[in-house]
Amino acid sequence: MTTFAPMAAELPPNTVLSSVASDLADNHVAAPKGQDQEKLAAIVAQARSEGIPLSVVIVPGNPGHDSSLRDLATEVGENTHGTVAVFSDDWLGTYSDSISRVRLEWAEDAAKYKGNHPEQAVQAFVDRLEQPEGMSWGVITAALLAVMALTIAGLYLVKVRRGPDAPAAPPAPRADVGSVN
Repeated sequence: MTTFAPMAAELPPNTVLSSVASDLADNHVAAPKGQDQEKLAAIVAQARSEGIPLSVVIVPGNPGHDSSLRDLATEVGENTHGTVAVFSDDWLGTYSDSISRVRLEWAEDAAKYKGNHPEQAVQAFVDRLEQPEGMSWGVITAALLAVMALTIAGLYLVKVRRGPDAPAAPPAPRADVGSVN
Protein backbone atom coordinates (compact mmCIF):
# COMPACT_ATOMS: atom_id res chain seq x y z
CA MET A 1 0.00 0.00 0.00
CA THR A 2 1.37 3.39 -0.93
CA THR A 3 0.37 6.73 0.41
CA PHE A 4 0.71 10.04 -1.28
CA ALA A 5 2.39 12.78 0.66
CA PRO A 6 2.28 16.38 -0.50
CA MET A 7 5.33 17.41 -2.44
CA ALA A 8 7.74 19.77 -0.78
CA ALA A 9 7.61 23.33 -2.00
CA GLU A 10 10.12 23.94 -4.73
CA LEU A 11 11.44 27.47 -4.59
CA PRO A 12 13.10 29.18 -7.55
CA PRO A 13 16.88 28.65 -7.73
CA ASN A 14 19.05 30.84 -5.48
CA THR A 15 16.05 31.98 -3.43
CA VAL A 16 16.56 32.38 0.31
CA LEU A 17 13.23 32.73 2.08
CA SER A 18 14.63 34.71 5.01
CA SER A 19 16.23 37.25 2.63
CA VAL A 20 12.94 37.70 0.78
CA ALA A 21 11.06 38.24 4.06
CA SER A 22 13.54 40.84 5.30
CA ASP A 23 13.51 42.66 1.93
CA LEU A 24 9.70 42.84 2.03
CA ALA A 25 9.68 44.40 5.49
CA ASP A 26 10.37 48.01 4.45
CA ASN A 27 8.19 48.59 1.36
CA HIS A 28 6.47 45.24 0.55
CA VAL A 29 8.81 44.73 -2.43
CA ALA A 30 11.63 42.21 -2.69
CA ALA A 31 13.70 42.56 -5.84
CA PRO A 32 17.27 41.74 -6.85
CA LYS A 33 19.89 44.44 -7.08
CA GLY A 34 19.50 46.52 -10.20
CA GLN A 35 15.70 46.56 -10.17
CA ASP A 36 13.98 49.89 -9.57
CA GLN A 37 12.35 49.16 -6.24
CA GLU A 38 10.98 52.71 -5.96
CA LYS A 39 8.68 52.30 -8.99
CA LEU A 40 7.56 48.90 -7.79
CA ALA A 41 7.00 50.23 -4.27
CA ALA A 42 4.86 53.07 -5.66
CA ILE A 43 2.63 50.58 -7.50
CA VAL A 44 2.34 48.40 -4.40
CA ALA A 45 1.55 51.43 -2.22
CA GLN A 46 -1.18 52.46 -4.66
CA ALA A 47 -2.68 48.94 -4.53
CA ARG A 48 -2.56 48.95 -0.74
CA SER A 49 -4.35 52.32 -0.68
CA GLU A 50 -7.10 50.70 -2.80
CA GLY A 51 -7.50 47.91 -0.22
CA ILE A 52 -5.32 45.22 -1.81
CA PRO A 53 -2.75 44.09 0.78
CA LEU A 54 -0.11 43.35 -1.86
CA SER A 55 3.49 42.26 -1.51
CA VAL A 56 5.66 41.74 -4.62
CA VAL A 57 8.68 39.50 -5.08
CA ILE A 58 10.81 39.67 -8.24
CA VAL A 59 13.04 36.74 -9.18
CA PRO A 60 15.56 37.01 -12.03
CA GLY A 61 15.00 34.93 -15.17
CA ASN A 62 12.43 32.15 -15.39
CA PRO A 63 12.69 29.13 -13.10
CA GLY A 64 12.55 25.61 -14.53
CA HIS A 65 8.90 25.30 -13.50
CA ASP A 66 6.44 28.16 -13.13
CA SER A 67 4.88 26.30 -10.19
CA SER A 68 7.92 27.20 -8.08
CA LEU A 69 6.78 30.84 -8.21
CA ARG A 70 3.43 29.88 -6.67
CA ASP A 71 5.26 27.77 -4.07
CA LEU A 72 7.38 30.79 -3.13
CA ALA A 73 4.29 33.03 -3.00
CA THR A 74 2.58 30.53 -0.69
CA GLU A 75 5.63 30.25 1.60
CA VAL A 76 5.92 34.05 1.84
CA GLY A 77 2.17 34.56 2.17
CA GLU A 78 1.81 32.19 5.10
CA ASN A 79 4.12 34.47 7.08
CA THR A 80 3.25 37.85 5.56
CA HIS A 81 -0.54 37.58 5.13
CA GLY A 82 -2.43 39.40 2.42
CA THR A 83 -1.69 38.86 -1.27
CA VAL A 84 1.76 37.90 -2.52
CA ALA A 85 2.73 37.97 -6.20
CA VAL A 86 6.05 36.50 -7.32
CA PHE A 87 7.16 37.65 -10.78
CA SER A 88 9.84 36.20 -13.03
CA ASP A 89 10.64 37.50 -16.51
CA ASP A 90 7.57 35.88 -18.11
CA TRP A 91 5.57 34.12 -15.40
CA LEU A 92 4.14 34.75 -11.99
CA GLY A 93 2.77 32.85 -9.06
CA THR A 94 0.35 34.16 -6.47
CA TYR A 95 -1.06 33.51 -3.05
CA SER A 96 -3.78 35.36 -1.19
CA ASP A 97 -5.73 34.90 2.00
CA SER A 98 -8.36 37.43 0.85
CA ILE A 99 -8.71 37.14 -2.96
CA SER A 100 -10.10 34.05 -4.68
CA ARG A 101 -7.86 31.83 -6.79
CA VAL A 102 -10.08 32.48 -9.83
CA ARG A 103 -9.64 36.24 -9.52
CA LEU A 104 -5.89 35.89 -8.92
CA GLU A 105 -5.44 33.77 -12.03
CA TRP A 106 -7.55 36.21 -14.06
CA ALA A 107 -5.18 39.00 -12.95
CA GLU A 108 -2.16 36.78 -13.66
CA ASP A 109 -3.24 36.39 -17.28
CA ALA A 110 -2.85 40.13 -17.88
CA ALA A 111 0.58 40.24 -16.25
CA LYS A 112 2.35 37.30 -17.90
CA TYR A 113 4.89 37.52 -20.70
CA LYS A 114 6.00 41.09 -20.16
CA GLY A 115 9.67 40.21 -20.68
CA ASN A 116 12.03 41.59 -18.09
CA HIS A 117 9.69 44.55 -17.34
CA PRO A 118 8.40 43.94 -13.81
CA GLU A 119 6.87 47.41 -13.46
CA GLN A 120 4.55 46.73 -16.42
CA ALA A 121 3.70 43.26 -15.14
CA VAL A 122 2.95 44.44 -11.60
CA GLN A 123 0.84 47.34 -12.89
CA ALA A 124 -1.16 45.02 -15.18
CA PHE A 125 -1.73 42.64 -12.25
CA VAL A 126 -2.90 45.46 -9.95
CA ASP A 127 -5.12 46.99 -12.65
CA ARG A 128 -6.96 43.69 -13.06
CA LEU A 129 -7.40 43.25 -9.31
CA GLU A 130 -8.83 46.77 -9.02
CA GLN A 131 -11.48 46.17 -11.68
CA PRO A 132 -14.92 45.46 -10.25
CA GLU A 133 -15.99 41.86 -10.39
CA GLY A 134 -18.37 40.91 -13.17
CA MET A 135 -21.67 39.16 -12.74
CA SER A 136 -21.38 36.08 -10.58
CA TRP A 137 -22.31 32.61 -11.77
CA GLY A 138 -24.92 32.45 -9.01
CA VAL A 139 -26.78 35.43 -10.49
CA ILE A 140 -26.57 33.97 -14.00
CA THR A 141 -27.87 30.59 -12.79
CA ALA A 142 -30.75 32.20 -10.87
CA ALA A 143 -31.76 34.22 -13.95
CA LEU A 144 -31.73 31.12 -16.17
CA LEU A 145 -33.82 29.18 -13.64
CA ALA A 146 -36.34 32.03 -13.45
CA VAL A 147 -36.67 32.14 -17.26
CA MET A 148 -37.14 28.37 -17.36
CA ALA A 149 -39.82 28.48 -14.62
CA LEU A 150 -41.71 31.25 -16.44
CA THR A 151 -41.56 29.27 -19.69
CA ILE A 152 -42.95 26.16 -18.00
CA ALA A 153 -45.73 28.19 -16.33
CA GLY A 154 -46.64 29.80 -19.67
CA LEU A 155 -46.84 26.45 -21.43
CA TYR A 156 -49.01 25.07 -18.61
CA LEU A 157 -51.44 28.01 -18.97
CA VAL A 158 -51.70 27.41 -22.72
CA LYS A 159 -52.48 23.74 -22.08
CA VAL A 160 -55.12 24.55 -19.43
CA ARG A 161 -56.88 27.04 -21.72
CA ARG A 162 -57.19 24.48 -24.45
CA GLY A 163 -58.67 22.03 -21.97
CA PRO A 164 -60.97 19.12 -22.87
CA ASP A 165 -63.82 21.48 -23.96
CA ALA A 166 -61.77 23.20 -26.62
CA PRO A 167 -62.96 22.35 -30.14
CA ALA A 168 -60.80 19.87 -31.88
CA ALA A 169 -58.82 21.06 -34.81
CA PRO A 170 -60.49 20.20 -38.12
CA PRO A 171 -58.93 17.26 -39.89
CA ALA A 172 -56.46 18.04 -42.59
CA PRO A 173 -57.85 17.62 -46.10
CA ARG A 174 -56.93 14.29 -47.60
CA ALA A 175 -55.30 14.07 -50.89
CA ASP A 176 -56.91 11.54 -53.16
CA VAL A 177 -54.76 8.52 -53.12
CA GLY A 178 -54.40 6.65 -56.35
CA SER A 179 -56.25 9.13 -58.60
CA VAL A 180 -55.27 9.02 -62.20
CA ASN A 181 -54.88 12.11 -64.27
